[in-house]
Amino acid sequence: MTADPEEPQLEVGVGPWPGPWPSGEHYDPELLEHGDRRNVVDAYRYWRLEAIVADLDTRRHAFHVAIENWQHDLNIGSIVRTANAFTASAVHIIGKRRWNRRGAMVTDRYQRIVHHETTDAFRAWAHGAGLVVVAVDNTAGSVPVDTAPLPEACVLLFGQEGPGLTDEAIAAADAHVAIRQFGSTRSINAAAAAAIVMHEWVRQHRPARP
Repeated sequence: MTADPEEPQLEVGVGPWPGPWPSGEHYDPELLEHGDRRNVVDAYRYWRLEAIVADLDTRRHAFHVAIENWQHDLNIGSIVRTANAFTASAVHIIGKRRWNRRGAMVTDRYQRIVHHETTDAFRAWAHGAGLVVVAVDNTAGSVPVDTAPLPEACVLLFGQEGPGLTDEAIAAADAHVAIRQFGSTRSINAAAAAAIVMHEWVRQHRPARP
């Protein structure tokens, strides 16, 4: 589907900075001159990429997200985008180093991403960092995530679309939670599941204030 040339096209972001430029090393002169069309919140308009990442690093949440990537799962990009929205401490890719970044919509530039070759290497890192590994899958013994308190310092571990978590990942977990479902399908989309559980962590540990 192509855009109608007679229809007005909405511009994303803001144009060049009007008037005298603001001072501060976090501002990007090129963006101030030509405009900022990036998909960033207004508070970060005209900021340099490195300055945005540095600011996010001062207020990232205590939870991490980990995804198995044995089959080059296309959902990883969407999960990274959601992790950025909830300021996850980092996203960990277990297995194949390469992953499809299209779904991330450039948010991987702002999100800390770590790679682990094997499940054992990931587990060793998590336990060394004092983090509880929480497997998210509707396996036997899983507790509904909306009834189970999620640890504040934890890693939310997700499997791939279709097969879910591997036996090795399930064995590496310290806790197991699942999303309650009521329809005919066995599972929901991996990226959707990650968004639900990340929001549940935020709901529990960062309640909204009036």
